[in-house]
Amino acid sequence: LEENAVPSLAVRWKGKNAEELTDSVEFFRDIVTGPFEKFIQVKMILPLTGKQYSEKVVENCAAYWKAIGAYSDAEAKALDKFLEVFQTESFPPGASILFTQAPLGSLTISFTKDDSIPEVGSAVIEHKPLSEA
Repeated sequence: LEENAVPSLAVRWKGKNAEELTDSVEFFRDIVTGPFEKFIQVKMILPLTGKQYSEKVVENCAAYWKAIGAYSDAEAKALDKFLEVFQTESFPPGASILFTQAPLGSLTISFTKDDSIPEVGSAVIEHKPLSEA
């Protein structure tokens, strides 16, 4: 999280104890949707193909967006791009998928087979709902 994350979250969550925060879906939603950059690492404990990973993410995103009436051509295009980014990837145990979520809605995706963090992302998808998924 960026430095401004804590002050931003404190406006709504100041005074809550740890249990209240960890039990609050809204708190975690505020972290994901807050107006600050986030870096997320998904580290594999079992082997998985990029196709397997991306298809499950796409399935869940599409189902959610359809359920709330927010699925359109823009969402379909973003999900197609997401599938494309992962198509040729494979993740042995210890490999990571790295997501950088920008406040304005871009999602940068990187991959690493070790603990390094690539200087440049493999792809950027400009779609705020996907970046918050």
